[in-house]
Amino acid sequence: MRKYVNWLLPALAGILILAAWTGVKEVFGIRNFVLPSPLRILQAAIKERAVLLAAAEITITGAALGFVAAALIGFLASMVMSLSASFRLSLYPYILVLQMTPIMIFAPVLVIWMGPGLPTVTVITFLICFFPIVANTTQGLISVDKNMVDLFRMINADRVQEVLLLRVPHALPYFLTGLRIAGSIAMIGGITGDLFAGNTSGNAGGIGYMVLVYDGQLKIPELWAAGFTACLCGFVFVTVVLGLNWWLLRKWHDSIVKSDV
Repeated sequence: MRKYVNWLLPALAGILILAAWTGVKEVFGIRNFVLPSPLRILQAAIKERAVLLAAAEITITGAALGFVAAALIGFLASMVMSLSASFRLSLYPYILVLQMTPIMIFAPVLVIWMGPGLPTVTVITFLICFFPIVANTTQGLISVDKNMVDLFRMINADRVQEVLLLRVPHALPYFLTGLRIAGSIAMIGGITGDLFAGNTSGNAGGIGYMVLVYDGQLKIPELWAAGFTACLCGFVFVTVVLGLNWWLLRKWHDSIVKSDV
């Protein structure tokens, strides 16, 4: 019964939001170019479905490549930093610099270095997704119970065994939390990449490019439709990560039992 309630409550909330949206628009007489109705956005999405699907495919490709690269490199960087406090003190400030520097500054520089196209979009997404993965995974690797570490050393486990058999399993939920955060913002990286570095040859581009097109043509319902398309693509990333989280942790970690997801 709980499972059905978990599905029903978001659906009811969505219906209430759409009803309130429509009601506010009608009561205050808000014009479509200011706030289109949900029905008008749906009609625009259906009309532009071929263009939006093609744009979504382009954006998802760059976002997925950047997300996977961030996951792999982020995990390896976390492993290196977990080996010693000296490594962490040496590398972590520069990772923070990457996180704190606005991507709006990096993006034009990357276009100059690499040119427009998929590689630059991938790198932009990588830069956005990298930090939450590294921060969470490193915390998991270094926060192992000291008693467990002493036990491994007491039985003469070497450093590799300690890392692979103790620290990595302990850090896995932290790593997956980082992936969930990165997955939720991967499409932001992809769309930002489209805006600055998307390849629009042949009059085709990702969702970011279509946002510029619709905005320039004052096609406001289509603009909203592009935004909702990006949201749906973001849900794809999060759903994949949640599935991976369930598959890896379902048999041994309490978070799967306690989670409402």
